[in-house]
Amino acid sequence: MSIFTPTNQIRLTNVAVVRMKRAGKRFEIACYKNKVVGWRSGVEKDLDEVLQTHSVFVNVSKGQVAKKEDLISAFGTDDQTEICKQILTKGEVQVSDKERHTQLEQMFRDIATIVADKCVNPETKRPYTVILIERAMKDIHYSVKTNKSTKQQALEVIKQLKEKMKIERAHMRLRFLLPVNEGKKLKEKLKPLIKVIESEDYGQQLEIVCLIDPGCFREIDELIKKETKGKGSLEVLNLKDVEEGDEKFE
Repeated sequence: MSIFTPTNQIRLTNVAVVRMKRAGKRFEIACYKNKVVGWRSGVEKDLDEVLQTHSVFVNVSKGQVAKKEDLISAFGTDDQTEICKQILTKGEVQVSDKERHTQLEQMFRDIATIVADKCVNPETKRPYTVILIERAMKDIHYSVKTNKSTKQQALEVIKQLKEKMKIERAHMRLRFLLPVNEGKKLKEKLKPLIKVIESEDYGQQLEIVCLIDPGCFREIDELIKKETKGKGSLEVLNLKDVEEGDEKFE
């Protein structure tokens, strides 16, 4: 798809159009293909890598640029870069049926890959294969959302799959080294955030090796820093506590 813009005769190629309706009018921006999803997921942060031009159009394919008064009426500003950001974040990407199907298939596969990478069967501690997760996602009729990142959707999928199969996020194995005086009191505050305490050793410091849900890591880290005033330490021993071999459905 090639587009001529009569206003400046810049030839726009490889265009992905993002559209938004506001104040009864249609506004469009011209982006590079495959960059919109990257921007929305936070992977791509350079706006110039996403936008082909910082102009706001009423029709990209005809090169019709939006009027200043229409922009102010719809967005409260005529700052085209800021308006481009709004449309880029909240607008609807215009793609062909074939492109949409390919995009949905790829996102479906990416979500399944993230789930398989992060999760295990809690009874065997073995990971599931991507193919098996894809099959399970089809069984629960999971519908991919193009306006959400694959990471966000992977967390949604895990919640839904928990209702149908034995699955949970693989635990992280941590070691805490805590000052003895604060350690006992702090251990009680940490208990609700810990899945399994594997060992405790009281010496010059309290050493605890335990398993946690990865979602609790930041809260635990902040709690230890705050309660020990920086004297305590936290070490990640294993990002994922898993057994060798893939899990299979019986």
